[in-house]
Amino acid sequence: MEIIGRGFLAGHLAPLAHEHADVVALAAGVSWASGTSTADFERERNLFRQVLERCRASGRTLIFFSTASAGVYGADRPGREDDVVMARSAYGEHKLGMERELLDSGVDFLVLRLGHLVGPGQPAHQLLPTLVESLGAGRIAIQRRATRDVIDVGHVIAVIDLLLRRGIRRETLNVATGTAVPVEHIVDHLEFRLGLSADRRYEDTGTSHLVSVDKLHSLLPEVGGFGFGPDYYRTVLDGYLAGTRGSAEPAP
Repeated sequence: MEIIGRGFLAGHLAPLAHEHADVVALAAGVSWASGTSTADFERERNLFRQVLERCRASGRTLIFFSTASAGVYGADRPGREDDVVMARSAYGEHKLGMERELLDSGVDFLVLRLGHLVGPGQPAHQLLPTLVESLGAGRIAIQRRATRDVIDVGHVIAVIDLLLRRGIRRETLNVATGTAVPVEHIVDHLEFRLGLSADRRYEDTGTSHLVSVDKLHSLLPEVGGFGFGPDYYRTVLDGYLAGTRGSAEPAP
């Protein structure tokens, strides 16, 4: 596998670098749904088109990482891959636009709409590092309606490996757990594990949405053994804290 990118996801894809020689994984581009500039979007589109043309010329499969966020699916129903989707944000429109280009290109592909990845090496601007920093500072803002489908990045890599080994191509697939975890519950668990108690400021904002994983389980029955469910996020958060240098020891 050729891995394009040097960030969080690209680093975790590294164990697959010597597998799946007919595949290119485009793990570079914007990773911040808010606060991203038009120039950032344009840089990613340009890179995407360059890689797309290389895959067309070489006959290789392109893995494109999209999003299963509310920016694509909204909040009015469980987000399913065969839904007619309408972007709800600039980030969602950016990702869907590249999805459409890929589907129309004739190149073999996998479009993976990802849940909220958690694991070692996350950028500081993403949710978990931001929450941990805020808790350490003793003050945190919580969006009342916000939820996240939290998934261990290691399970995402396992899904990618299984898909490729099965020869699954030309699919758009949600890679998530199917559980919408309120951000407040995430904060509760982090406080408990870190032994902290921060002043909370609640904001009557945020979007709650649910991601359908029916297709994922249909294509890969092994995912049923990953432990997804209502309490899965606690295990993911514990693993994140254990792997974060300088974090407090988990409470017994």
